[in-house]
Amino acid sequence: MASEDQYENVESLRMMTKVSHLYHSKSMVQTDIAKKLGLSQARVSRLLSSAEERGIVRRIVVPPAGLFSELERQIEEKFGLEQVHVVDATGENDAELVDSLGMALASVFHLMPIEGKSIGFTSWSRSLRGFVNSLSPFPKVKASKIVELLGGVGNPSLQHMATTATENFSKLTNASAEFLRVPGVVSSKAMKNALLEGDIHANETIEEFDSLDIAMVGIGVAEMPSHLQEGTNFLSLEQFESAKKAGAVAEINLRFLDKDGQPVRTELNEFIIGVSLDQLKKIPLVIGVSGGKSKRVATLAVARGKWVNVLVTDHETAEYLLKN
Repeated sequence: MASEDQYENVESLRMMTKVSHLYHSKSMVQTDIAKKLGLSQARVSRLLSSAEERGIVRRIVVPPAGLFSELERQIEEKFGLEQVHVVDATGENDAELVDSLGMALASVFHLMPIEGKSIGFTSWSRSLRGFVNSLSPFPKVKASKIVELLGGVGNPSLQHMATTATENFSKLTNASAEFLRVPGVVSSKAMKNALLEGDIHANETIEEFDSLDIAMVGIGVAEMPSHLQEGTNFLSLEQFESAKKAGAVAEINLRFLDKDGQPVRTELNEFIIGVSLDQLKKIPLVIGVSGGKSKRVATLAVARGKWVNVLVTDHETAEYLLKN
C-alpha cells in the first residue's frame, strides 16, 4: 500500500493535471480555476508552471500514469460535482482501502481553504477516522470549529475512538471541538426530547448544524455495518429492513436515500440525534468519501441526489458511477 508521502506526491500531480486540463483544454482563466477548486490564483499559477516542467502539458494535457483525471472530469460533469478524486486501490482489501481513501482525502483537504471555517465531521466513519490519522497539522491556518454530526453509536470503544478523532481533528486544524455526546439512536421521540431537554452541550452542538461551512460525511449502505451490533445506540436489523422495504439503498449519518438519491421518509428519522438531510443540503461544501464494491450502489445514489460536492472514491467505484 502506498505511503502518506507517496499520496501527497500523487495528489500534487493530480492537481497539476486537473488545473492544466481546465486551463488548456477548457480555456478557463486562472481566477476562475482558483475559485472552482478553492485555491489561490498564485497556487494555480505555480501548478501550471510545475505541470509544464514535468511534461504533463505539451500540445495536449497528458495525465501521469496511474492517475484518473479524465475519469474524474467525466464524473464531475455527469453528476454536477465540483471535485472528484479517484484513488487507485487495485488489489487492496477493505481495511487497506479505508486507509487509502483516508490518506487521499487528507491530501485533498490540505488544498482547501479552511481558515475560519466551521466543519461538520462524522466521527464514527472509519474512512474519516483514517483521514484524521493521515492528516498533517495546519501550522498557519485556524479553522473555527469541528462539529460532530451524529451522536454516539456502537460500543464504548468505538465511541472513544470517535471522540478521539474529533479531538485530534480539532487540534490539527487549531479549532475548537463541539462534541455530541448523546446516543446517536434512541428508542422513541419522547426519549430523544427528554435527553436533549437536559443537555445544554448537546443542544449547543446541534445549533451549529445550521451554520456549517463544510461537512465531511461517510456514505453507507442500508444494512447493518459489520463493525456494529444491535443494542449499541444503533438501529436494529428490523429497522434497517423496514428502511430497505421503503426503498432505501444508502444512508448518510443514518438518514436514508433511495436509488435516485431522494430522501426515504420514515419514522426512523425521529429516533436519530444528528444532522438532518435538510440541514445537510444547505451546507455550502459537503465532502463525501466512499469506496469498495459493497458501496457502489449507495455512492451512485448519493451522487445522483447531489448530496456531496466533493467525492473521494476508488477507481472501480468511479467507473461504476460513469456507466450507470
